[in-house]
Amino acid sequence: PALQAEELRQALEEMRALYERNQADVSEAKAGRTDLIFLIRFRHCCLLRNQRCIVAYLYDRLLRIRALRWEYGSILPNAIQFHMSAEEVEWFNRYKKSLATYMRSVGGEEGLDLTQDIKPPKSLYIEVRCLRDYGEFEIDDGTTVLLKKNSQ
Repeated sequence: PALQAEELRQALEEMRALYERNQADVSEAKAGRTDLIFLIRFRHCCLLRNQRCIVAYLYDRLLRIRALRWEYGSILPNAIQFHMSAEEVEWFNRYKKSLATYMRSVGGEEGLDLTQDIKPPKSLYIEVRCLRDYGEFEIDDGTTVLLKKNSQ
């Protein structure tokens, strides 16, 4: 869904107004008006609630954008990118670059594409073709396998 920029702006504006009223009442409470303490605490709780809601909303969007990279690849369709803010597009591009850097650093010379074969295999056993001579390899259960080039 599109970023609810207007609703975010309204919530932040409400938070600013609550904070300013609290600051004025705190000054009066320090001067001796103890009847304002309940009102100050109530406004502070409202501020914390709004903060939690905004952070939860933005974090949910962040998780959705991260999932888009895995679902659509490194290039997003225009229909999806249209609903993202400039900051979200920038975050997506930085995440995409970070993921690409990591995938190049893992798996030797050719790297490892983590975005392929995301679904696990249906069988517990898979057939593997060895691309280069590796020698003996010990599996988790303690058995050893001889990995020779072009062997399966």
